[in-house]
Amino acid sequence: MSDFDPQEVVLRLFLRLRSNLKLGVSEYLAARQAAVEADFAADAEALEDTLKLIWCHSLIDYTQFDPAWQSVLAQVQAQRRRRPPFPERRRAASDLRQRQIESVSQQQSPVAMPQMTQREKRSDPEMRALPVQAPTLFMPEENVATLQSYYPISRRSLVYNWRYLRRPVADGPKTVLDIAATVQQSTRQGFYLAPVYVRKLRNAARLLLLIDQNGSMTPFHHFTRDLVETASKESSLDPENVEAYYFQNVPAGSVFRDPYLTMPVLLAEALATCDESTSVLVLSDAGAARGYRMRDRVRGTIRFLQQLKRYTTLLAWLNPMPESRWEGSSAEVIAQSVPMFQMDNEGLSNAIDVVRGQPLKHGNAGGA
Repeated sequence: MSDFDPQEVVLRLFLRLRSNLKLGVSEYLAARQAAVEADFAADAEALEDTLKLIWCHSLIDYTQFDPAWQSVLAQVQAQRRRRPPFPERRRAASDLRQRQIESVSQQQSPVAMPQMTQREKRSDPEMRALPVQAPTLFMPEENVATLQSYYPISRRSLVYNWRYLRRPVADGPKTVLDIAATVQQSTRQGFYLAPVYVRKLRNAARLLLLIDQNGSMTPFHHFTRDLVETASKESSLDPENVEAYYFQNVPAGSVFRDPYLTMPVLLAEALATCDESTSVLVLSDAGAARGYRMRDRVRGTIRFLQQLKRYTTLLAWLNPMPESRWEGSSAEVIAQSVPMFQMDNEGLSNAIDVVRGQPLKHGNAGGA
């Protein structure tokens, strides 16, 4: 194949395959960077092999990739063939020949010819070739249904559900008037002597959030950010009792304090702050976004859950993907080891019931 624009091919192929192969922005940027760094302008096969390595992870992906590649390649070739010649070049060459003919005729004719008026010059038609454009090839319309927004849960629902994560403990001086106890004391004594004061109740619940970041979780960064902000700033929880750590795919060995994964912390150090009363929420798609079942991911996640259960049993898993998408993926296996709920209003309510040690009110967990 003659020289072509690799970035144009990558973009066309990404738009064609992103719904079937579950491709995201990170996959497109990786392919685009590979196309920029390597010289694929004259080697279509090398570009094809590189894109397969980046985007295809199963035999089904390869079968969908090949026809799309051939179609995109044919479109690029057809567009290069039907580009019309630049009309300005032909017009300039025709004008140059006309001026040369006029100069030669003037040198050969000693008798001066009468000058033609501007109107007569315009009436003389100029014969020149016109550019012909090939008909546009039919382009299949892209399915716009894949571009519809998906909102698992609203910020308002997050704020509402956090109110139920409570562990009230009497703390501080006795400054709160207990009306019922005061009336009971006065009734028992037969007269009113003094009011009864009790200590103020404080929410002593502790929450640890472990959030999957980047990769297939990139489309859900908005919801993970809302989850952390509402838990620490818009709930009845003490901000000092809310901790959030981030990981990618599997929290093995170390986690990160920031969502950009630049401040690593040993996993053992992060879990050392947990006790039997600490509530833990894990937020991850567990492989359900891509639909793959990966043995290494399942094994690594199971080892992490076993390590976490040594500190606390108040553990639940929130999955931003609908439960119908778990089948056949790693999430289906992981849900057998931990109560897993899809991240909607009912799922978050059930997860909070689990992490505060209460029985479920709205059905069972995906893995219970």
